[in-house]
Formats: sequence, structure tokens, C-alpha cells
Amino acid sequence: MQKLNLAEELSQNAYPGRGIVIGKSADGKKAVTAYFIMGRSTNSRNRIFVKEGEGIRTQAFDPSKLEDPSLIIYAPVRVLGSRTIVTNGDQTDTVYEGFSKGLTFEQSLRSREFEPDGPNYTPRISGVLQVENQFFHYAMSILKSDDGDPSGCIRNTFTYENPKAGEGHFIHTYLHDGNPLPSFAGEPKKVEIAGDIDSFTRLVWENLNEENKVSLFVRFIDIASGAYETRIVNKNESEERN
Repeated sequence: MQKLNLAEELSQNAYPGRGIVIGKSADGKKAVTAYFIMGRSTNSRNRIFVKEGEGIRTQAFDPSKLEDPSLIIYAPVRVLGSRTIVTNGDQTDTVYEGFSKGLTFEQSLRSREFEPDGPNYTPRISGVLQVENQFFHYAMSILKSDDGDPSGCIRNTFTYENPKAGEGHFIHTYLHDGNPLPSFAGEPKKVEIAGDIDSFTRLVWENLNEENKVSLFVRFIDIASGAYETRIVNKNESEERN
């Protein structure tokens, strides 16, 4: 599979929706993940990421403007031991609880499917990073409708053991903007992972569509020690400061 330029993948797509990137830093020392959200509606854009424990939660920037919270307020990132779970919905909790009961990533998601937001039927995308005993591997999942038909659910899981330095994979909810929004197709895209946490955060944030981007979370986990650094960028807070 061709390794793609992440900046180009982001800048050339006005609306990939929500996206997860997982991979290994160029120096081979860090497990890397990024999660971003975008929005077209006022309700979707009225959000920020806030820290919650070792993970994050979405929160209304202006509570007075919050409409339906069911699909926009959730914990995208949670940590359970050596595992960091990253998803685009409340299936983060499903995976966390499944791991707690001894289920696998795939087994945990068997109880879930795409979001009930027809006609888009937004896919549920999920990822898990495991950093343990100086070893790193990860998995990604997508649950989507059968080409827009909600009577069927297509479940794909992809696992990556001992990934190469400077490489990762990128999965997002929508192929591009549209009405209805077309679901992501194919396996996660192989992308280059470059720079330290700050330069990587800038690369992702600056190449997301200015009108539609909402929030970004980035974490670098030291593979040797398990210690991590986190960056959070919220458009609403940035605009408030300016």
C-alpha cells in the first residue's frame, strides 16, 4: 500500500468528518494517536475537548446552544491499563467495558453498529493502542451501513503488529462532503507520521478545513516507559482568545 502524505489527505478533503490516526513516531520511540472532530451544523460546531481522567470528553462550548447531545457528547478517549481507546462515539465505553470483562476489541464492538442518523448512518470508527513491555501494536475498526442501507452492518477490523517507525494509519467517517454523506470505504490509509508532538499537532490542525474543524486531540506515548504527552486544540477557545 502506498504511504500517503497526511497533510495532503487532510487539506484536500473539506469534510472527512471525524478521524483517527494511529502509528509510530519517526524516531521509533513513541506510539502516536490523533483524533479530530468536524461539524457542519451549529450543534456539532458548539463543542470542545476537555480532559477527563487519563482521557478526554466532548463538552458544549456554549451550553445554552446545546441541542441534541445524544451523538455529540461522549468520551472519545479512555485508558485501561496499557490500552488507550480512541473512538468517535460512546462505543469508547463499550470497548472499555468489554476489555474489563476479558473480551477482545472485535468482540466488544459486536453489540454496536453505525450511528442511527439516517440518511448518513455515520460509521463508528474505533482504535486501540497497546503499549506494554516495550512493545506497541494497535487495531482499528469501522462499523458502517451496507452502502447506505441500514438493514445490514459491515464490520471491518484491522490489526497492526510492530508498526514501522514513521508510519501509521488514518481512518475517517466520510469519504468527502455530500448529502447524504458517503461512508469511508476500504482499509485505513497508510500515512507518514513525522515530527515531535507539537509539529505533528500543527500539521494535523493546520490542514483541517478551517470552516469545518472543531477540535483535535493528540497523544504521544513513550513505548519504553508508558509515559505520555497530550495536546488539545479547540477552535472555539482559539477564536474566543482572538
